[in-house]
Amino acid sequence: MNQADSADSLRAESCRHRDTALDAGAIASLLALLPGWNETDGAIEREYRFPDFDATIGFVNRIAAMANAQDHHPRMEVEYASCRLRWSTHSAGGLTRNDFICAARSDGIHDDGGA
Repeated sequence: MNQADSADSLRAESCRHRDTALDAGAIASLLALLPGWNETDGAIEREYRFPDFDATIGFVNRIAAMANAQDHHPRMEVEYASCRLRWSTHSAGGLTRNDFICAARSDGIHDDGGA
């Protein structure tokens, strides 16, 4: 983890397609920057809630556009008024910095109104 790491600095960082899995200490440090995210079975995940289906789908579409631009795609579980995102890097066999960058960007999309 860099000294200047914050959720905002992660959000601004580009995915560099680093396939190096992070150690437990780095994962814990980065996870501390992202409230609402939890590590589960080699991935990080968070559930976002919305007032209705239109808002949920608007968020999903913005996540899809960001993920395509980064060439790094999450698992998404979409319900009427919620979406659970799960980031991991299969090629690295664990979590990478890219997962945390995309999680921070997901929070930014949600914080900007989601849709």
